[in-house]
Amino acid sequence: MEKSAIPRPPRHHAILLGGLLLAVLVLVIAAETLRWRATSGAAAIPAMTTTGPDRVTLTELSYAHIPAPRGMPSAHASTLAALPGNRMLAFWWAGSRESGPDVKVFASTWAHGAWSAPRMVASRATLGAELGFGVRRIGNPVAWTDRTGKIHLYVVATGLGGWAAARIAHLVSNDQGATFHVRRILPTSPLFNTSALVRTAPLMLSDGGWWLPVYFEIGNKYPMLMAFDADGNPTTLARIGNSTTTLQPALVAISKNEVRAVMRDDSEQQLVQHAASLDGGATWRDLPALDLPNYSTSVAAIRLSSGQFLMLHNHVEGGASARSILRLSISDDMRSWRTIADIAKGPAGDEFSYPSMQQVGNELHITYTWQRQAIAHHRYRIQPEGST
Repeated sequence: MEKSAIPRPPRHHAILLGGLLLAVLVLVIAAETLRWRATSGAAAIPAMTTTGPDRVTLTELSYAHIPAPRGMPSAHASTLAALPGNRMLAFWWAGSRESGPDVKVFASTWAHGAWSAPRMVASRATLGAELGFGVRRIGNPVAWTDRTGKIHLYVVATGLGGWAAARIAHLVSNDQGATFHVRRILPTSPLFNTSALVRTAPLMLSDGGWWLPVYFEIGNKYPMLMAFDADGNPTTLARIGNSTTTLQPALVAISKNEVRAVMRDDSEQQLVQHAASLDGGATWRDLPALDLPNYSTSVAAIRLSSGQFLMLHNHVEGGASARSILRLSISDDMRSWRTIADIAKGPAGDEFSYPSMQQVGNELHITYTWQRQAIAHHRYRIQPEGST
C-alpha cells in the first residue's frame, strides 16, 4: 500500500509566520516599555479634609457579616463607597470559587444600622453583552463616589488567557448604585489594555478628580496610578517607584504635595513596602520598607479627618500564617505604627484578608474577607483621645 506524504507548508510560509510572531513580540515589548517608563504626568493636588493632628481612640460598636447571596459559598475582595446621609455601598465578588464561571459582583447598602439584601450588579454575561466580547472570569471590584454623587465601579475582567489578559472595566451608576452601565475599558497599556488589575480605593483630588491605584502582576509586579478628571475620564497613567516585586498600592495624602503609597510585598523581604511622591504624584521614589510583616497580602490605609493614619494589614507572629491575623494599626506620620487591635485572629490556615476602610461621620467602617466564605463588617466609634 502506497503511503501518502504529509504535506508540508512552503518554506516561505514558515518564514512569514515566524516574522509575524516576531513582530507581535516586538509590539508587546515596546508596549510594556512605554508603560514601564510612564513615571510622570500624573501631578495633581490631593484633596485635604483633615481638621488637625488630633489623636483619637476607637471603640467597637458592632460586628456582623454582610448578607450573602444564596448558593454562593465563596466571597472575596470587598470595597466600600460613600452615599449621602451616612450611608454606604459595599461591593464584592461571590461564586462557587475564585475564577469560577458563576462569579458575579454583588452590592449591599448600609443604612439605618443594617445591610440590605445583596443584589447582583455585574456578571460575565452582563459585562460581555455591553463590552461586545466574551468575558471568561471576573475579579476584584473597586468603588468610588465622585463629587456629583455618581458611583464608579472598576471590575477586573478577563477574556482568553486568564489573569495575564486582565482588563479593567469601568462601570458607572447615576442612581446611587441601583443600576450600572459599562462606560469603557480603561486604557492601561498601549497594546490591548491587558495585564492590569485593581484592588485598593482611589484618592480624591482637589479639582474633583481622583487617582485610581492599579497594578501589573504577570512576571514583574509593579504599582501604578491612573488619574481621572472630575468627569470621570482617564487622563494619565504613572508608575509608582521602580520596584518589580510590589503590587496593590494604597494611597494616602500627607500634604498638598506629598503622597505616600503602602504596598503588598511579593519579594523575599516580606515587609510592607513604602513609596513617596513629593511633587503631587509627578515622580515617585521607593522608601525603606515599614517594620511590619507582609507575606504577599493586601493592605488598606486611610487618613482620618483628625489627621492620623490607619492601616489594616495581615500580621504574622509565632504559629500564625500569612492571612490568619488581621491587624488595625495607627500612625501620626505613616512611618511608625502602633497596634490598636487584632480585629480578626485564628489558627494557621484561617483567612481574614483583603480589607477596606471608610470613615463615615464619626464612625469607622471596616470590611474584609472572612474565611473566603463571607464579607465581615466591623463598626467603630471615632472620638478624641481622653474624651468619655
